[in-house]
Amino acid sequence: MEWIRELLWGEGIAHSVLLLSVVIFLGILLGKIKAGGISLGITFVLFVGILLAHFGFSMNHHILHFFKEFGLILFVYSIGMQVGPGFFSSFKKGGMTLNMLATGVVFLGVLVTLSIHYLTGVPMPTMVGILSGAVTNTPGLGAAQQAWFDMHGTSDSSIAMGYAVAYPLGVMGIILSILFVRLVFRIRFDRETERLNREDDSHASAARPISLVVKNPAIFGRAVSEISALMKHREFVISRIWHNDSKKIELVAADTVLHENDKIFVITNEQDSETVKVFVGEEIPMERKQWIRSESQFISRRILVTKSNLNGKRLGELKLRKIYGINITRINRSGVDFVASPNVTLQVGDRVTVVGTESAIANVENVLGNSMKRLNEPNLVPIFLGIALGILLGSIPVTFPGVPQPVKLGLAGGPLIVAILISRFGYRYKLVTYTTMSANLMLREIGITIFLACVGIDAGGGFVETILHQGGLAWIGYGFIITTIPLLIIGVIARHFCRLNYFTLMGLLAGSTTDPPALAYSNATAGNDAPAVGYATVYPLTMFLRVLTAQLLILFFS
Repeated sequence: MEWIRELLWGEGIAHSVLLLSVVIFLGILLGKIKAGGISLGITFVLFVGILLAHFGFSMNHHILHFFKEFGLILFVYSIGMQVGPGFFSSFKKGGMTLNMLATGVVFLGVLVTLSIHYLTGVPMPTMVGILSGAVTNTPGLGAAQQAWFDMHGTSDSSIAMGYAVAYPLGVMGIILSILFVRLVFRIRFDRETERLNREDDSHASAARPISLVVKNPAIFGRAVSEISALMKHREFVISRIWHNDSKKIELVAADTVLHENDKIFVITNEQDSETVKVFVGEEIPMERKQWIRSESQFISRRILVTKSNLNGKRLGELKLRKIYGINITRINRSGVDFVASPNVTLQVGDRVTVVGTESAIANVENVLGNSMKRLNEPNLVPIFLGIALGILLGSIPVTFPGVPQPVKLGLAGGPLIVAILISRFGYRYKLVTYTTMSANLMLREIGITIFLACVGIDAGGGFVETILHQGGLAWIGYGFIITTIPLLIIGVIARHFCRLNYFTLMGLLAGSTTDPPALAYSNATAGNDAPAVGYATVYPLTMFLRVLTAQLLILFFS
């Protein structure tokens, strides 16, 4: 029975994979258990790893270190690929206010952590672990551990222990902070819903359809191509025209001529809609369905861009309107509609709205691809290229005056930054970075579960001793303070001074702590998607700052 002993208690590859599999299986199973409608999810993997390590299960140090770092790389890279497309656009318009408030939560948390460190004397590695657990941010934990290893060549188990003890109450602290803001400002959901509806009415989507009647003498007798040249700094597409003389509707081509009292159907955006109205004439109450019902020979269909050779090409280069007699009015990317101007750069995964005859649209489908099967095929080149570049970037040492060790982005920061950049700008270099949500989620979950299992196994040997005899109970209190103080301060500022809608505020507070359980609670409570929108707006920048600040605290204060 030597083989059984070796399999259960040895240090080989089979033992390591078996132990990791059992830890992850039990952790995910227990993570489905809910208390008060809230569960810890896959974080239970960490606690199962700690429990088994406490009872003597262990792994070879080098194997454990490899699995932990590789899991971390997969996790942060998939996060970067997910948030990258919206990372830079999240700073626009109202998103700037939300991101500044979220940044305030991050830096207030750092200040509270530093204050507790100096007041209590708790070592900084432990405090960074408590900070990461208090804001439920696993990438921050990984970044801190990597930074410590780069400095000292060994791991510090207190980082993971601090994270583990602070995490459960961190989840509760976030939800309690959301409830506290509601109580202090006596928020009524019916009023917030009315306010949210008014805001939605005043902020139309990026792609806005309007119907106009031609009244400006300056454009009488001019072709659409001339009008586009005169308005080249405005985003709009003239899709269909109702000729006043023939009383017929047809698709607009570049040589279509506008005459007085012709009616046109235009797709534009909120910023340019007033300018287009003034230039053309006046708006008329003619809805999109009236245009469609009036012209039985035309249909409107959304087509997927799936051919890799189109990645990075400008829409105008394809000359689809001229060749096939169709109009592309809108492009949907990552759930957002925008105007299909000729200068728009296409990416694999875009959905374009095409108006034309059945046969013409069939031809356009052949050009663009429209193959869901092709989208479902994984694109591994950008993944492994990005990981390689991320590791190179993360390994570059940067020396700062007064810092004893060179600063590195590490195996957490480097791949994260490269993933954000590749997912946002990769199309310019013909890289197909599109990945289905399910594929990205699979990669992310595999990475985080392997990482958490390794962290738990590594820290579990001394966990109980730390809790009972080395101040671990106090760490729980410190974590709760780090969780609640920044959220309460920013919550009051956001509501009182910024007049933020409470539903959006819920998403802001959940996103600034990157906490999915808090988001799930907010969505269920609000009954609308405003919390999810607020969460998604601040999540990319918050995730980046959490990883960065965790490393800087280790490098500068350890």
